[in-house]
Formats: sequence, C-alpha cells, structure tokens
Amino acid sequence: MTEVLSYDVLIMGSGLAGLRAALSAASVDRSLSIAVISKVQVMRSHSVSAEGGTAAVLFEEEGDNRESHVYDTIRGSDFLADQDVAERLVSNVPYEIYQLDHWGMPWSRRSDGRIDQRKFGGYSFPRATYAQDKVGFYEMQTLYDTCLRHENIHFLNEWFCTSILSDGSSFRGFTAIEMKTGEFVIIKSLAGIICTGGAGRIYGFSTYAHSSTPDGLDMAYRKGLALKDMEFVQFHPSGILPSGILITEGARGEGGYLVNNQGERFMKRYAPEKLELAPRDVVSRAMIREIQEGKGFKHETGIDCLKLDLSHLGAERIKEKLAGIREIGIKFSGIDVINEAIEVRPVCHYMMGGIHTNIEGETEMSGLWCAGEAACNSTHGANRLGANSTSECLVWGNITGKHAAEHAQRVKDRTMTLPEQQIIEEEKRIYDGIFHGRGEMNPYEIKKRLAELMDSKAYVFRDGNTLAEALKEVKELKRASWRHVDDKAYEYNTNYINVMEIDSIARISEIVLVGALNRQESRGAHARIDYPSRDDVNYLKHTLAYYSHEGPELRWYPVQITRYAPVERKY
Repeated sequence: MTEVLSYDVLIMGSGLAGLRAALSAASVDRSLSIAVISKVQVMRSHSVSAEGGTAAVLFEEEGDNRESHVYDTIRGSDFLADQDVAERLVSNVPYEIYQLDHWGMPWSRRSDGRIDQRKFGGYSFPRATYAQDKVGFYEMQTLYDTCLRHENIHFLNEWFCTSILSDGSSFRGFTAIEMKTGEFVIIKSLAGIICTGGAGRIYGFSTYAHSSTPDGLDMAYRKGLALKDMEFVQFHPSGILPSGILITEGARGEGGYLVNNQGERFMKRYAPEKLELAPRDVVSRAMIREIQEGKGFKHETGIDCLKLDLSHLGAERIKEKLAGIREIGIKFSGIDVINEAIEVRPVCHYMMGGIHTNIEGETEMSGLWCAGEAACNSTHGANRLGANSTSECLVWGNITGKHAAEHAQRVKDRTMTLPEQQIIEEEKRIYDGIFHGRGEMNPYEIKKRLAELMDSKAYVFRDGNTLAEALKEVKELKRASWRHVDDKAYEYNTNYINVMEIDSIARISEIVLVGALNRQESRGAHARIDYPSRDDVNYLKHTLAYYSHEGPELRWYPVQITRYAPVERKY
C-alpha cells in the first residue's frame, strides 16, 4: 500500500528561497506542520555556491537610494522586468539583510562596524552586501540554523519529487520517491511552494551543481502551468576552464580587470563608463567578440578564453575579501590569483525564466506558489543584475511562505480528497514507462549530446539556423528512448533518478530553443545575430510556454510598465 504523508505547508527545494519560505510560514502559525522536501541534504543545495553578494540599499545618507536600485534593475533587464515587481524587490530586501543579521549572519563589516557593501555590475552605487566571497554558504547556514529552532519545520532530505497533485485547479500535494528506499510516496498538503532553482544543467559548461536539473519546472509544465521567458539564459563572464566553476563578479567589484591577449582592458570599447562592471550580458558579448577577433587565449584544453587579472589588488586584499576565489583558482586551475591572471570564459549561470507567477509568487494553480530562481515573477526581465538573485530568493521566500501559511489556515477544516487517478497514472509513468522501460540509447549519452547542443547553438550569440538545427536534434533525442534504467535496485538508485532528470532536461531544452527561435530580436541576454536590434514594437512582452503533446505552445503576456519607458541601454 502506498504511504501517504500529510503536512499543512509543503516546500519543494531547500535552497535560500525554500528555507526562507519555511521560516516565514512558521512565523505565521506555530501549529502548522511545515515540510521542506529536497533531493539533496539541505546544505548541499546549490544556493551555498552563491559568492558575491545580496543587493540592497542600506545607506541612503551616503547618496544611494531605492529609486536608483529600481531603475538599475529595470535598465539591466533591458526593460522587460515588470516594474512593480522590481519595486517590491527593492523595498523589501533591506529588511531581509537586517533580519539575517539578527539571526546571526556574519556579514563583512566596515571599520566602523556597519555592514559593508561592494560594487557589482550594472549598479550606480556599491550595494552588493557580502560575507567575504561565500555569501550563499553563510546565508544558507544562518537560515538552516534558524529553521532548526522551529519544531514545526520538518526536513525530508533525499526525496525526489515526480509530480504535482491537484483537484481541479487546486493544489493537493506531490508524489515523490524516497531515495533511501526507492518507495513511491504521496505527500498531501494544503499549500505548496516550489523552490527548486534554475535549469542551468541543460548546459554542459555551467556554474550549476550537477543536481540542479529542471525537475520542478518540468513538473509544473507537465501539469499545465506556464513557463515564462525561458529563452533568456544568463552567461556569467567568468567561468573557469574546463569545469565552469564561477569566479564571482565580486572579483571585478573589488577591482579585477578582464584582459585580452594584447594585455588590453578591452571593456573600454564596449562599456566606457562601467568597464568590467557593466551588466553581465554586455560583458559576455564583449568577451566573445574579442575571441572572434583573434584576441583570446588558448586554454590547454584548446578552448578559447580571456583572462581575469586580480594580481594588482595585492595579497592582503585578496586573502581578506576573495579567499574562496583564490582557493578555487589554486584547486581547479592551478593558478594563484595573487600572482597571475586566471583564464575565464562566459558560462551558463542563471535562468531569467521559470514558472509563471504574479507579484505575490502565486502560480496559475490555487494553493501553489513559487519562489527563487524556479519562479519567473519578471523581476529580472531579459537580464539579471548580479546580487539581485539572492535578494529575490529572500524576498519572495518570505512573501510566499506567508501566503502559503495563511492559505493553509483558511482551508484547514475543509475535506480534501486525493486525486486517485492522477496517482495511478504517475505510478504507471515512472515504473512502467521509466523504471521497467527499455531503450537502445544510453541516457547519459543523450544528456551529453543535449548539453553539447545547448553549449554550441544556444550560447551568447544565437541565430535562427543554428537554433532550428538544435531544436530538430533535441526533438529527435526526445523521440529516442531515454527510458533506459540498467540498475534495478530500489535503494539509492541514482541511475533511476538520473534518467528522470534527463527526461526533464530534454523537455526544458526544447522550450528554451522554441522561445529563442520565436523571439526575433536581441534583448538582454538573448542576442540574435540575424536580428541584432531590440524590437519594442513587436517583442516588448513576455513569452509563456504551455505543454502540448506536439511541443511547447507559445503565448504572449504583457510587461508591467509603471514609470520608466524603454530607452537604449548604455554603460
């Protein structure tokens, strides 16, 4: 008999957004039972990898102001951000900084004891609030420690969610596999929040943890919920070779230089005012242009790259503020950044798109919210500014946790039945279709080929022909049988989990490519060489992708413009 667990609020994902949502829900009502379910142990969530900072306006008396942060975010988004959402982010995030401080977050400090902030790309003032270069790890540890003080917050570590359960248009829970036993389990709940992060592992050269596959996005998509703006993929300028591990933007915020093979700080030609601290899409395109003009270096793997030079910062400053970066350079590139420049190349780092939500984080399903990178509430539009992602996780983790808890309070006394037919169909899908399925192609070869396609044909610069070629091959790989689980064990069957992840990777890759083909303009991180200009007449709107058997069905959705009319971006 299938085990059934029951909680009042169920949060899928244990990163920054998920933990913040749990704390927010717990603060609403201590009698509510709250579960955080994750396919990894909490402190292995990818949020621990965030390095540079969390953006907030803390010191208006020093010239900064919230309106500037709002406008920087909107301009950075290439005017595709919903402007009311950007305002909500900016107004709420200072509270989150100070709340973390009260919970014990070890922020880096000025000499006078106040929280310190560093420069980051696209901002008019230093507002990346940081903790050395390990901000995500420290934020996660602070939130996790605080969660452990609440007896009504429960953690289900190493559980793999497979589907969303609903009764009509209302959320009823998730189905999941307990990885320790391999058992199929129903987890019913009055309210749910998806906080599963981004889809960056659809690329091979990526800063994401290998566990950061688009499971949550795919579950929502298969359930009929829209994925928004998935064509917008952020490529961070400084991924090291060949791993893709990130060198934080904080390295440039502290004064690091990008140089070509002529020893030139080339950003003066592309962003004469901001230089290396222009937004990430601007810097990444500049780097690829330099490489295309023959001004790059050859990494020992044969990959073209440029170099990031920190040596002029001095040993003490690097040891104090960029110790983690120095360690990464030594361990993964064999380079001590105190003494020499490190080789870097634009790398997949963030997905502006995600599950379509409104400003409150509500999805199209009653009782279900979404927060963090898994969500697309249109904070970032076509391009995210660095340090706004951890801000978004904290702000909408708080907002959605509160809403979900209040919803659970309202419906707690209602009789709710489980959708038996959905459960039967899901068991059949994952056991008959996947676990006991057969196929000719090795699923890991399919995953490798999918990543190669995205790396080569949906990278910093795109064009219609190569996107169409990639889409055709992705569809062929989808038709090829990925249902190929050789390991028939139930306990900790990573082969089984991987095959389900690859299924999601294929579907989400297709959505990114279809969206990129249909957006015939260049905006933010989406740069079409065959449509090099931004087209506000035809494309100042969001993309919505809905599931159909034939592939993604695209619709358009309006951008919320409150005060700032689109203008040309110059840095």
